[in-house]
Amino acid sequence: MLSSNEINSELDERSRDIFRLIVDSYLQEGEPLGSRTLSKKLPMSLSPASVRNVMSDLEALGLIYSPHVSAGRLPTEQGLRFFVDAFMDTGEVSDNERELIESQIQRDNAPKSVEKLLTDASQMLSGLSRGAGLVLTSKREGILKHIEFIRLEEKKALAVLVWESGEVENRVIDLPAGTTASQLSQAANYLNHYGRDRSLNEARRVIEERQTALKSEVDAVSADLIARGLAVWSGSEEGQPAQLIVRGRSNLLEDVQDKEQIERLKLLFDELERKDEIIRMLDLTETGSGVKIFIGSENRLFSLSGSSLVVAPYRDSSRNVVGAIGIIGPTRLNYARIVPVVDYTAQLIGKLMERG
Repeated sequence: MLSSNEINSELDERSRDIFRLIVDSYLQEGEPLGSRTLSKKLPMSLSPASVRNVMSDLEALGLIYSPHVSAGRLPTEQGLRFFVDAFMDTGEVSDNERELIESQIQRDNAPKSVEKLLTDASQMLSGLSRGAGLVLTSKREGILKHIEFIRLEEKKALAVLVWESGEVENRVIDLPAGTTASQLSQAANYLNHYGRDRSLNEARRVIEERQTALKSEVDAVSADLIARGLAVWSGSEEGQPAQLIVRGRSNLLEDVQDKEQIERLKLLFDELERKDEIIRMLDLTETGSGVKIFIGSENRLFSLSGSSLVVAPYRDSSRNVVGAIGIIGPTRLNYARIVPVVDYTAQLIGKLMERG
């Protein structure tokens, strides 16, 4: 598959104009665009036959396709990706949208719990996009002060986590066979040494970066306990590594008549409940800054439903990524409008969370 730069070098001006018109028509109307209609919309004089020749070249590049015999053309997922990468100008959030975002998230100017803040943000994005608003947040955003392992029985221990707020969490974990009291102590000391006074994400990152050194610093059982401690911190021992808030799922079902498409969207909802793929996407947001766009089968989660995700990370006061916020919708989302809205919302959430 050619890269966006390689494809761009293959296109002349009229090819770009025709491709942009096909994509613009799809994003606005969701309908194929034919050669006769295209020839009337072009800024230059070009016959329908010449337009068809250009469309054939675009089809050979994998940018467009014909949904039916003798029909017009629609952009492929690869074509949408090329359009987003090469042509899309996202611009700025409009003043009206900025006011709406701020009023929905900060209404009443009263302090909100983190969950209420994120729920309102998810609901607001759903309303603005007519898609589903999604928020993923780390299970914990506080500062770790202490972790301790207390044996309960031969193969079970209590992991005690103390947070800067004074809150204490207790989790039961399985122990490797033959674990000694000194190995429990060694693992707890290691976690405290590298994890104390750090946020959850930062502590996990620091310890994971020391995996090579870990093998030479502690024995195999203690290393296994440290890995289990990290799992407790992330909540993955319970299968709940993060909190996921989705609002507006019903929007995705609007105007969907095809029974197979409805079933695919139901599969998407099931996948969202399991959260694994969404969490992997959150991991990807940590590798860069700004908004990321996942179109259709670019991500396994959306390969069946034909959906897209526009997502941006939000950060804590230490500039660590603690969650992500975005919009799930059909591949014909208005990306140029949605991208700045998601970006602005993520920045606003980060600022509000800093204020506490």
